[in-house]
Amino acid sequence: RGDMARLTQVVSNLLNNAAKFTPEHGHLSLTARQEGNNVVIRVHDDGAGISREALPAIFDLFMQADQTLDRSQGGLGIGLTLVKRLVEMHDGSVEASSAGLGKGSEFVVRLPLWAAPAEAPADTNAPGPGSTEPRPLRVLVVDDNRDAADSLALLLSLQGYQSQVAYDGESALETVVAYRPHLIFLDIGLPRMNGYEVGRRIRGMTDFKDVFLVALTGYGSEGDRQRSAEAGFNGHLVKPVDITALQALLDVQANRLAAAKRG
Repeated sequence: RGDMARLTQVVSNLLNNAAKFTPEHGHLSLTARQEGNNVVIRVHDDGAGISREALPAIFDLFMQADQTLDRSQGGLGIGLTLVKRLVEMHDGSVEASSAGLGKGSEFVVRLPLWAAPAEAPADTNAPGPGSTEPRPLRVLVVDDNRDAADSLALLLSLQGYQSQVAYDGESALETVVAYRPHLIFLDIGLPRMNGYEVGRRIRGMTDFKDVFLVALTGYGSEGDRQRSAEAGFNGHLVKPVDITALQALLDVQANRLAAAKRG
């Protein structure tokens, strides 16, 4: 028994991860079966594999065994962390194994079976366990990589933040007006209208001159940081970002919002 959308996200993230690190003509397999009192889901590939050194930390936030590949594909490095968080919310577990680089990998999810009493059928739409009390901070995530945007927004919502996504500059500007976010994570390499231009336009809106604007991008040179500052950004984070820096920004803005409401 669990949250259908979140369990779907678990399987989707594992398959996307396997596909990303498996070359053309490689093989993926997905199996699900009952083992004792658990449902066991296995995603196996014969792709890039995971080194012995990286394996213990593979579920850490923003950790990637191959950060260059992840950055080139626009990823944030949060897919496996999200898997672990969602599985644990359902009282399950997830583990990874690999024989080494070039030898593929396998991810195994174990979820406890739940038998509904005859007089109380299971509600398949019931929210999963471990819900977090909502926080008033509204966060907008803008990234044309839909998986990256959706994963970060979901991770934020699991931490109790209110979150919305936009996938291009035009929709971002519309969402800012309708949603009125307190904090915006904005990708720079957007199609048609890049993040610098979106940032400048947001700063040109009278009601949003003080919104906290953070570049979340694969571009991290000193020149890139200078351009984002000139466009009105308050911060510049490079993918895959440091969780400490990301959480610090969230905490600062949440505290500022709380202080403003008290005042």
